[in-house]
Amino acid sequence: MQEQLGIDGRTAALVVLATVAMYLTLVLCVRLVGQRSLATMSSFDLGCAIALGAVVGRTVLLLDPTLATGVVAIVTLFATQTVLARLRQNRWVDRLMNRPPVLLMAGSTPLTDNLRAAHVAEDELRQKLRLAGIRNLAEVRCVVLERTGAVSVIRQGEPLDPWLFSDVPGAERLRAAAPDDARRPPA
Repeated sequence: MQEQLGIDGRTAALVVLATVAMYLTLVLCVRLVGQRSLATMSSFDLGCAIALGAVVGRTVLLLDPTLATGVVAIVTLFATQTVLARLRQNRWVDRLMNRPPVLLMAGSTPLTDNLRAAHVAEDELRQKLRLAGIRNLAEVRCVVLERTGAVSVIRQGEPLDPWLFSDVPGAERLRAAAPDDARRPPA
């Protein structure tokens, strides 16, 4: 029983190292695959996430996990998350860790190159438009794949505030298409 509860300094250091390495690997993989890996999950995606959790969990706890190595791993994961959250307050670090939003549609026109780059199929785009209550493409002002993997559908109508789209590459297409929009600087 004592061996299941205890931990020595060397093992604790190895757990911290393995946990940080696995966390950073996970962040890198999400960065490479893109925001879609964070969006609503299908049953396949859920199965993959569960398997990934098992692999990460087993790896950070080393070959023979004990209660203490589990506690060290959990504390290290939360500490790493906290440190990275603070680092992400720096714009350069945030841009390095997260992909920018992607403009998927400008007006009623799907941007096929952006869809392809964001790994979004046209069928998925149509589904998001239907879920947003769009009945006709003429209702669409723009569609943006957000950094979180969520999809924002903006309807035609009121003028767009350019500040809201200042972080979206290609957003100048929206301003060019609607010259009457408000052009106020950020508050």
